[in-house]
Amino acid sequence: MEESDNNKTQTKRGFFQGILTLLKFTWNIFWLLILAATVIGVLFGITYIFNLDEEVITKFEGKRWQLPARVFSRPLEMHKGKILNANHLEQELTQLLHYRKVAEPQETGEFKRKGNTFIVHTRGFQFADDIEPERLIKLSIRKEKIASLALVEGNVPLTLMRLEPSLIGNFYPKHNEDRVLVRLKDVSPMLIKGLLAVEDKRFYEHWGVNPLAVGRAMLANIKAGHTVQGGSTITQQLVKNYFLNNEKTWERKLKEAIMAVLLEIHYSKDEILETYLNEIYLGQDGRRAIHGFGLASQFYFNRPIKEIKIHEIAMLIGLAKGASYYNPRRHSKVALKRRNIVLNQMVKGGAITQQQAELSKQEPLAVGSVKPSGVSPFPAYLELVRKQLKRDYREEDLRNAGMLIFTSMDPILQMTAESVVRKRVRRLERSQRIRKGRLNGAMVVSTVQGGEVLAVVGGRDARYAGYNRALVAKRQIGSLVKPAIFLTALEKKHRFTLASRLSDARVTVKLGRGKYWKPRNYDHRDRGAVLLFHALTLSRNTPTVRIGVKLGIDRVVDKIKKLGVTSKIPNYPSILLGALELSPMEVQQMYQTIAAGGEYSPLKAIRSVMNMKGETLNRYPISVQQVASREATYLLSHTMHQITKIGTAKALSKILPAWKKVAGKTGTTNNKRDSWFSGFSGEHVVTVWVGRDDNKPTKLTGGTGALKVWGDLMRVLPTKPFNPRRPSGVRWVKIDKDSGLRFNSGCGSALVLPFIKGTAPRQTRYCAPVPIELDSNELPPEPNAANNIPSPRPHLAPTPRSASNWVDDLMQ
Repeated sequence: MEESDNNKTQTKRGFFQGILTLLKFTWNIFWLLILAATVIGVLFGITYIFNLDEEVITKFEGKRWQLPARVFSRPLEMHKGKILNANHLEQELTQLLHYRKVAEPQETGEFKRKGNTFIVHTRGFQFADDIEPERLIKLSIRKEKIASLALVEGNVPLTLMRLEPSLIGNFYPKHNEDRVLVRLKDVSPMLIKGLLAVEDKRFYEHWGVNPLAVGRAMLANIKAGHTVQGGSTITQQLVKNYFLNNEKTWERKLKEAIMAVLLEIHYSKDEILETYLNEIYLGQDGRRAIHGFGLASQFYFNRPIKEIKIHEIAMLIGLAKGASYYNPRRHSKVALKRRNIVLNQMVKGGAITQQQAELSKQEPLAVGSVKPSGVSPFPAYLELVRKQLKRDYREEDLRNAGMLIFTSMDPILQMTAESVVRKRVRRLERSQRIRKGRLNGAMVVSTVQGGEVLAVVGGRDARYAGYNRALVAKRQIGSLVKPAIFLTALEKKHRFTLASRLSDARVTVKLGRGKYWKPRNYDHRDRGAVLLFHALTLSRNTPTVRIGVKLGIDRVVDKIKKLGVTSKIPNYPSILLGALELSPMEVQQMYQTIAAGGEYSPLKAIRSVMNMKGETLNRYPISVQQVASREATYLLSHTMHQITKIGTAKALSKILPAWKKVAGKTGTTNNKRDSWFSGFSGEHVVTVWVGRDDNKPTKLTGGTGALKVWGDLMRVLPTKPFNPRRPSGVRWVKIDKDSGLRFNSGCGSALVLPFIKGTAPRQTRYCAPVPIELDSNELPPEPNAANNIPSPRPHLAPTPRSASNWVDDLMQ
């Protein structure tokens, strides 16, 4: 019995020992699992942190932002004697550079005007070649020229200075973010103190996360029953905006805190703060997102950040809490209330005094009523810039690399050209009773020397970024081709001169078996024999065709191409009267070469390109190639000047003052579909096209349409008169305007023309004697040597075989 009880006891003991052993084993396994999980968790956490660390470093060390390329106009160069209109200067200061007109300039971006005397506190600018410092200058303008230019302090004369260029456009990244980078040292200390007072008082003390601020925010939110306060530091806000998103989850908040600490470990407080200043979202302009205080200052106040005042600083700081809700243009009352709260916080944080705050509260929001658009106001010119940049840069570089592109555009001239085209085309439309909006126009303006493009107008609606007629609209050019033909002839100096006689009769050109071309003069009249000079000034068709056929179509086409035309030109006789299609820009290139004395310089809009660091990436120097005889081009230019005096463009002599001498040529196509005028002064080349996009007739010739637009611009354009330098190989000779021989003072009418040395006519016009008829009541005088001299009567002496004779041999 006892043995049985012992066995039972031992069995129970063994059972409990087994249970205990199992429990110990399970316990050990549990702790092993906990340890393993902890180790795995730690390893995972370390890996996770390392991945976050790598992400922080990679993105922060690399290119932090995709920055738009910024396109600038030319800087306004000023020196004594510079042609400059006082009203144009004020327009550039106020409308383009956003200077403020004040009683006495105290800060950069301010100016004073009294009559035609200006005192300007310039901003300075980093150019590709040097730095233009900010300075206080005084200049006076008399008779549209700078009479004096000096520093205000000490009245020290300045030989040359430049105003900063105006921003005329941007090439944006695909995500349409925009920002103007600022450096911490360039920002007002008041902005920094105010920002820290409102957003993160302990910024320079914590390690990316402020536990006290988090706890304080949690208590405030619990009491209110909803979110009324945030505990994020500036570093956390930067992490959220730069690396993460606005998702409200614990996972995102944990990730934000870890990355904030990592950011603080690797980078200095100043570097983090500077990045925040450039990253923070502060507004929206359509599809364009406004990031950073630098761009926000321009977007809301039209001024760089270093020029804004205390009340403006407070408004920008207030936007950090919610740019849409506190948008001053949409919710002015809410924005004003928020600004004043920020001013109070700035006082508590020691950024400003109570007195400064009270004075600032009395100021209005002072936000520009019209926000500066991210869309370029000059889309036609910007398209030309993009087209030329694509030869050297990839599209992604234009959109992301933050390049600074300096162009030759004159913004005042650009706006003047746009206004001229819009107003005159509308008047022409009314005068011809064309349906409203159907008539259009285009204009290109460049410099004579160097071929720098100053203005491009793509249509009457210059702000529309669509169809750019100046660059892509190819239309027949009519008589604009004639100068190229006559230049080709004049280069054959021993065969053609301005005094060569040509037949103005009808002409027939054989095209092939049974096919003939029979062009006629515009007025359907035959003037008999005309001088080459008159054939061009009066734009006669049949003499032009005769010359072109004799020269050979191939030679004419080659000359057109040498003058700068790159489009394919058909090898047909009809091109002699302009049956070739060119854009206004191509016509401009051809006439620019003529205006420059036969020197071809590719038209260019870009002067230089810089990167964000101020390093020059590329320069676009002027290249020049002599493609036509200087002497022949001089003869041609003189004739084109006479076109504006006695020829098809003589209406200009009534439009322009006598001193403003110009040269040019009209062009009209069949059925008056296209109206052209292209010409030049001593400084500018301008091409104008007027027509309809549907290619229907306009009832306008070159002289009644495009010439009027051209004259409107040239009348107000400060420019130098046409006065080309005479080549040493050219001589002026007085000839008889009918025969083309040397003038005989005894008869005929004189015409003074230039000739290449050795090509002037040698024969003098012969004046035939006429018997003296006496009254029947008078006695004849006594015969003597003096009384036997008869009065002259004109008579054309036989002339050598002329160009018209042998060209006629080719015509049937």
